[in-house]
Amino acid sequence: MTASYDLSEVAREQQMGGLGSETADREIRVIDLTDFDARCAEITDQLWTAATEIGFFQLSGHGIAQATIDAVFELTTRFFALPESVKEKYPLVKENNAGWESMSQVRPSIGVPDRKESYQVTRPHMAGLWPAADELPGFVSAVTDFEHRCWTVAMRVLSCFADRLGLPRDHFTAAHNPESGHYQSTLRLLHYFAVPPESRGAPGHWRAGAHTDFDCLTLLFQRDGQGGLQVCPGREMRDQRWTSIVPSSSLITCNIGDMLTRWSDDLLPSNFHRVRGPGPDEYQGDRYSIAYFAQADRDAVIAGPRGTYPPVTAADFLAQRVRANYRPRQ
Repeated sequence: MTASYDLSEVAREQQMGGLGSETADREIRVIDLTDFDARCAEITDQLWTAATEIGFFQLSGHGIAQATIDAVFELTTRFFALPESVKEKYPLVKENNAGWESMSQVRPSIGVPDRKESYQVTRPHMAGLWPAADELPGFVSAVTDFEHRCWTVAMRVLSCFADRLGLPRDHFTAAHNPESGHYQSTLRLLHYFAVPPESRGAPGHWRAGAHTDFDCLTLLFQRDGQGGLQVCPGREMRDQRWTSIVPSSSLITCNIGDMLTRWSDDLLPSNFHRVRGPGPDEYQGDRYSIAYFAQADRDAVIAGPRGTYPPVTAADFLAQRVRANYRPRQ
């Protein structure tokens, strides 16, 4: 199936480059997934409220051990510390969203590259893109195991949304099949560069410009003290009132992506977020985070139960969004 995808999200994004204002009058809810099966109805209510009101929420009791998270962050730091000549052997293959890139993602909101490098892991497309065992021992097994743990958490959350939308509980799980060659969910390791002395405290210094995510659901792992993430709900887009999300090494920060907005007939909003540069009294060093993007399999058809939008394959949907946000390195 092919269908043209209107780039209205990109057009909206182009309006979001200003500083805006900051407000603390907005709650980013923490939802406990402990005893998920027994508390499923309660958790579903909490997730739906948080997702429809803000589009962002945080998860505790998610089942991924802190030691596991910390170990993958250590490997992330070691990967990005490799010489650029080594990382360049594993370049981003844009159409497969796999491999390493640096300073190549350009947000329509600001028109300049994000001040970061990243490494994308998309399971079916990693041939020739993994660092060699002597370059980074244990990396492949630890990262693939962590990716699967993220998938498990994401599918639990998406099962709740499926239920509330009147779809079978496994509707989104079937569309995110790790055993399929069409699987395109991605684990992304991120390194935001330390702020150079001449830019510290300068207004309008973005580590990542304002954007929405392309996927169904994003799980973001952060480190205590490495802040900068801000959210702006769509209904407040005109005024650009941003709320900072306090980073936590133990919580997973989640947000709805464009795919799920379309799939839910706009009931679940994909809201703008950005990573601002730190203020003069804030941590100025390297910032690391890990994101899991639950993106429907390439052959999955995105069609909401109300038929608000024409059906489109996830492959077509994602390809056009990626093309709008990258440019070759100079």
